[in-house]
Amino acid sequence: MRAIWKGAVSFGLVSIGVKVYSATEEKDIRFHQVHRDDGGRIRYKRTCSVCGEEVTYDDIAKGYDIGGGEMVILTDEDFAELPLTTSHAIDVLEFVPAEQVDPILYNKAYFLEPEGSATKPYVLLRDALADSERVAIVKVALRQREQLATLRVREGVLLLNTMLWPDEVRQPDFGFLDEDLKVRPPELAMASSLIDSMAGEFEPDAFTDDYRAALQEVIDAKIEGREVVQPEEEEAAPAAAVDLMAALKASVDRARAARGEAPEGGAAEPTPISAARSAQKAAKATKAPAKKAAEKKAPAKKAPAKKAAEKKAEPAKKTAAKKTAAKKAPAKKAAEKKAAPRKTA
Repeated sequence: MRAIWKGAVSFGLVSIGVKVYSATEEKDIRFHQVHRDDGGRIRYKRTCSVCGEEVTYDDIAKGYDIGGGEMVILTDEDFAELPLTTSHAIDVLEFVPAEQVDPILYNKAYFLEPEGSATKPYVLLRDALADSERVAIVKVALRQREQLATLRVREGVLLLNTMLWPDEVRQPDFGFLDEDLKVRPPELAMASSLIDSMAGEFEPDAFTDDYRAALQEVIDAKIEGREVVQPEEEEAAPAAAVDLMAALKASVDRARAARGEAPEGGAAEPTPISAARSAQKAAKATKAPAKKAAEKKAPAKKAPAKKAAEKKAEPAKKTAAKKTAAKKAPAKKAAEKKAAPRKTA
């Protein structure tokens, strides 16, 4: 790790030299903007909106918009005159119980390492802070800004957590807060049962970023020139249930089933949600076999059937014609004999 700041923790009349390191890092997969056709990197030029010229970093200053098209320009010299740029102190203001600090105020975390001969007072402050079961409220100047922060102990190291100022936290303003909604005791009891069935000990290592893993798999597959394996789709969340109690009970039973526990009262009765899921799965399972069976039972095409019928009919017609001709021949001879005149004596 590389130190991003050096200073001292002012603890009463004690000054403890420290180095500051970022305690966290983002694991997001980063991309560059490129031209789709040839993969060339997209570059952006810093140009002035007034003169249109390209501007270097040396010619860039900070401007504060006061409205009406007017701008107040602050230079590096203006910032150099502020006391924050030369202040490299972490001033301890007070020690408070950790539970009194709302987690919403926490911003970013930094490790503090003792510098030079400051190891002993560093360890002294660390141990005293751990024994007191409190956190130190401090002020520190980082990145040209004064920030409120806390000092606490984590894994034998002093951890500095910068905080938001109270006026930087927004107040919730939602319409439902003014509504008079009543929760029935049975619903509250069932919700509490659901919480109990899903209770556990928090282990951060048990959770993974599935999206980042899948995205990395796509990138690796493209590098190696192989086909990307499509992950199985997770079961879609059911639509909002009208019967809240049924949904809560189904949630409790599912949570217990995930833990290998039997549902309340033995076998779980079908709920609107579970019944809908079972019906959907059954429909999918029977759809394919039913389709194949229907194809097998389907009648043969009309054209071949008609030809076969015609072929069968032809011999029958010939046979019938022969029989008719055979019957007509004797009758014809008999008629001829009767019609012939008798000879006279």
